Amino acid sequence: MDDKTILEGILWDLKVLSDLCLHGSIESGTKKVHTTFINALNEFLTMQNDLYNLMSENNMYSVTKVAESKIAKTLDKQKESLKEE
Repeated sequence: MDDKTILEGILWDLKVLSDLCLHGSIESGTKKVHTTFINALNEFLTMQNDLYNLMSENNMYSVTKVAESKIAKTLDKQKESLKEE
């Protein structure tokens, strides 16, 4: 397995862990549990950002730029869809 594949897997895991911590913080029953989830969320987000930056610097993660016109078209479609409901 190459480095890019391994790092993509780790990045995915960090995203899943961040999501779990977010939900844990929202649904926590006590302040101590809430604080624990928030602290863990911040740590996972920092690790996710650091890994993303490392991958970007090494051309392992690229972001495709989308033309403003395509964004506007998609937004218009979504607005029309909401009006129909």
